[in-house]
Amino acid sequence: MSIKLGVNIDHVATLRQARKEVDPDPLAAARVCKTSGADLIVMHIRQDRRHIQDEDLFKLRKAGIHMHLEMSTASDIVALATKVKPDSVCFVPERSGEITTEGGLDLKAGGKLIEKAIAKLKGEGIEVGLFVDPEAASVRMAKAIGADTVELSTAKYAKTLGKHKQEFELERLELAGYLAHELKLGLHAGHGLDYHNVVPVAQIPHMACLNIGFSIIARSVFTGLKTAVTEMKKLINSR
Repeated sequence: MSIKLGVNIDHVATLRQARKEVDPDPLAAARVCKTSGADLIVMHIRQDRRHIQDEDLFKLRKAGIHMHLEMSTASDIVALATKVKPDSVCFVPERSGEITTEGGLDLKAGGKLIEKAIAKLKGEGIEVGLFVDPEAASVRMAKAIGADTVELSTAKYAKTLGKHKQEFELERLELAGYLAHELKLGLHAGHGLDYHNVVPVAQIPHMACLNIGFSIIARSVFTGLKTAVTEMKKLINSR
């Protein structure tokens, strides 16, 4: 079974917001990604609206493109999601001032709030995932509070240097993946994946989808978006 590719187009909007212009248009980027092999379009609606704007979500939804929305559990963001009705969402931690998401959710501290948000969105018919570190406790708790899917954070794997250390981080991902499969959770992964490190993660048993953004958008500056997406899709299914 081929692995799905979710392409995060946040940084297309980052470029647009630098000038507060209409171009480059995230919807146009989403259409190119879709025709180039992307299975879903990923957008992170941040509370500070540094890139994706509310209007972008409604435009993409109206266009009928499969939308995977990354979001915090803030009440106004959850309310927005119930209006947009994306195909799926992934709750991610979000801290003011961070450059990018810094790790998985703390389900122990925020479990009750997250559980309430999961129930609300699932009640709207939206598939819900949780962005978690590759740890057994986090995977088990994700199941306990009602998640449909876990997206394993590959941040540590992506940043680790040295063969043995990388193998250790990859093993953590594999073990968490086996547990997710046993618990009947969908298995996704992402964060920091690029054209040089993605293949071993794609080869993890039961992996269903990889969500990748920055490296694809960065590569597209030189190759064009169509080529960047096509190359990544080919890589993740190269086994």
